[in-house]
Formats: sequence, structure tokens, C-alpha cells
Amino acid sequence: MSSNKGTLYIISAPSGAGKTSLVKALTNMAQDIKVSVSHTTRKMREGETDGVDYHFVDQQAFQAMVSDAAFLEHAKVFDNYYGTSQSHVEQQLQLGQDVILEIDWQGAQQVRKEFSDALSIFILPPSLAALKERLQTRGQDDDEIINRRMRDAVSETSHYAEFDYMVVNDDFDIALTELHSIFKANQLRQLPQEAKLKSLLTELLN
Repeated sequence: MSSNKGTLYIISAPSGAGKTSLVKALTNMAQDIKVSVSHTTRKMREGETDGVDYHFVDQQAFQAMVSDAAFLEHAKVFDNYYGTSQSHVEQQLQLGQDVILEIDWQGAQQVRKEFSDALSIFILPPSLAALKERLQTRGQDDDEIINRRMRDAVSETSHYAEFDYMVVNDDFDIALTELHSIFKANQLRQLPQEAKLKSLLTELLN
């Protein structure tokens, strides 16, 4: 990417590790980071808003977008489909906006083929016991689905080595600080700073 373009970030985690809560807190404290809103065929949960949490569509509409090659990545997760609009992501990056994709390892592999310089972060729970407790506490799934999510967590975590960074979400505030530090350090690299501080550098060097 050129210096005036935004950076694409991939954030993945096993279900229940706290990825969504961390990303929401991050974007609340850093207004220059935006989350790409994915399309999904799953049903809307209580408290969610269409167009904010997800673009909720039926399978027919989703498959039409697949046929039109509208997705940067798409995958089937827990019997539902999820996809990221390629045109929207590219437009945001061209405007210099940093963009987060909350996707699983399958989607991450697809995105890296198009954006080899995307930065990826994997969120880990502090333990399997803590992960199961969080899944039970949030009260969204029955025991059968929770057990399935626990099994899938092992498969998901086995792909950790494909990611650039790892953050353990044990203490939420510490995990948030560590996550934010990854974004801040990248924003302070020489090329992005050169574009941002062009007038200052011109003044100092003349």
C-alpha cells in the first residue's frame, strides 16, 4: 500500500474469546479505525442493528453477491454464511481509513491473497475453561451449540501461526491496551507519518 492509503487489519478469534467486545471498545477510543460491516445470513440477535452489526440478508441475496464476485472473502461458519464487501473495503482504504475485518481464519486466508500487506491479529482466551464459561454466561446458545463451539475453538486456534500478532484476552483492559498499541505503532511508521506530517517536515527542512 502507498503511504496515503489506510491499513487493512484482520482480527480473528475462537467464538467467545471477546473479539467483538475488544474491537468495539477499540473503535470507541480510536475514531480513526473503522470496522467493515459484513453481510451474513444468520438471524439478527437481540440488541443488534441491521447495517451496524451486520448486513442481514437471506441466502438467495447472499449467493447472488457471491455470483457477482462482490465479496473480498466469504465463508460458512456454524451453518451461516458471512462475507465482506470488496468494493466498500477498497473505497475506505483509498480514503486513508484504517479498516478492521472481523473474520475467521478461512476468510483471513482469502483476504491475504488480495492484500498481502494486511496485518492480522489473533485473540486468545486465557484458557478453555474460561472460554466455556464465557459462552455459557452470554446465554446465546444451548449446550449442544456451546460444545460445538468449544470443539471448533481448537480448530480455529490451530491457525494462530498464520497471524502477525497474538493478544490474550484475560484482563479486558490489558488486552485492549495491547490491541490499541498494535494499531498505534503501525500508524507511527515512517511512511504514514511522512504523508501526515508533510507540511511540518517541509518547514523543518527548509
